[in-house]
Amino acid sequence: MSTLNHTLLKLARLRSQPEIFHSIQGEGKSTGIPSVFVRTSLCNLHCIWCDTDYTWNWVGTRFPHNNDTKPGYQKFIKKDWIAECEVIAVADTVAAFHCKNVILTGGEPMLQQPALASLMDVLRTKSSDYRFEVETNGTLSPTPAFDAAIDQYNVSPKLENSANPRRLREKPAALRFFAASPKANFKFVVAKKTDLEEVLGLLKTYAVAPEKVWLMPEGTSARLLAQRRKWLVEICKNHGFRYSDRLHVQIWGSKKGV
Repeated sequence: MSTLNHTLLKLARLRSQPEIFHSIQGEGKSTGIPSVFVRTSLCNLHCIWCDTDYTWNWVGTRFPHNNDTKPGYQKFIKKDWIAECEVIAVADTVAAFHCKNVILTGGEPMLQQPALASLMDVLRTKSSDYRFEVETNGTLSPTPAFDAAIDQYNVSPKLENSANPRRLREKPAALRFFAASPKANFKFVVAKKTDLEEVLGLLKTYAVAPEKVWLMPEGTSARLLAQRRKWLVEICKNHGFRYSDRLHVQIWGSKKGV
């Protein structure tokens, strides 16, 4: 057995288990496709509205979050929310679902490219039918091995509404790579109409074609999504973008691991 199979992946821990689950893709280009999700822990950004902040918002960090005002909300104890798993064990868990579309999500999965490339290789030894997507914030360029293994990049560059400074959220070399890749599509989280100017600026700078762009309303409740949906759809119509809802929020609300 390859020693790579013993490489450790740092996965999010949810309900005392590594967060690996079978659901449908709720966002972007692959909306509605049955998929197995593998949620990695750790992130190099700190979005103020992030709905998976248990992957990065550790006790002792200074990052603000929209949930700070909610009664009882606390930052997360890092050791309690990370599951270190061998690649071969993760592959066995994924294979048990008998679903061949796998979505590597996070956190920021591309912080763990060698281990994830190994995971994809192990699963393809089980079946050549596996297909892999990665959800990334677009700040990290892929290694040759990772790029060769991945089928689809779901790139979600962060805007000013994320409260990340521009020097962290916009990495030109990585964005140029994704803009040129036929495997990549772009999804922007839009909170207000004025976010459009920033989106258009990024698309112009990196020469991203409109047909590769999805706009999605920011929100973790059906009520908030409904408020933003109507005007966002009109923006998509006017600019030739695709519209993405958050199907999983519509079905399950803000519940995790579904």
